[in-house]
Amino acid sequence: MSKSKLIPSNWELPQEFIDRLGDRAGRQRVMFANGHLLFVLHAPPKPDQMTRAARLFWRKPDGDWQSTEQGNGLVAFRSHLDQLMNVIDECDQREDAAQTAAEYFSILDAVSPLKRSAENLLHTLEEARKLLPADRDIINFRDQAYDLARTAELLYSAAKNGMEMAQTRRAEEQAASSMAMAKAAHRLNQFVAFFFPLATLTSVFGMQLSSGLDFLPHPLPFAIICGVGILSGFIMLAIVGRRR
Repeated sequence: MSKSKLIPSNWELPQEFIDRLGDRAGRQRVMFANGHLLFVLHAPPKPDQMTRAARLFWRKPDGDWQSTEQGNGLVAFRSHLDQLMNVIDECDQREDAAQTAAEYFSILDAVSPLKRSAENLLHTLEEARKLLPADRDIINFRDQAYDLARTAELLYSAAKNGMEMAQTRRAEEQAASSMAMAKAAHRLNQFVAFFFPLATLTSVFGMQLSSGLDFLPHPLPFAIICGVGILSGFIMLAIVGRRR
């Protein structure tokens, strides 16, 4: 039986591990056989990433570690946890600066897979802790994974609450704007109702009365009337558009 594509060619794993590994990462998990411990973990996920990149960490019965990542296996495991924490910290900084619902939604989109990954990592390390209860490295990794899962959970809750508050604030602003527009329309309707009878009568009877400005040279009366009309329009606009 051929090996999984995930297993390096120079690894001599127990046959039980080889039989259980496919060509994809699958869920995060730990395998134990004959003193060997194999972790199948995920690289920090990105938003909208459908597949997960696998990272394998193998602990031999003598305590030696190997990894598919660069560097010593034990160091690579610590680096894996640190990388996940750095990604969560970046999202935390974005959450501190977020103001709009769209910004909070973008943070939630990034934090959600990180939260699930951190929780699954914690469960995997808790299971490994039961398999090797005396291994101090696994105990420390488990504690660090708990901090990761807790931080991701708090960040997710903060971003969700921030998005809901931003949406509520936006809805209140829209409601206040709609109320102001409704009041302005009501005042404008009052002005229209007040002048409508007079405008109707003058248009029906075509009133041609002396303006009292006939002594002024043309086109000065026309300019005066236009100026008074424009000024009155601005006054009405200010009255209608004012807020209480």
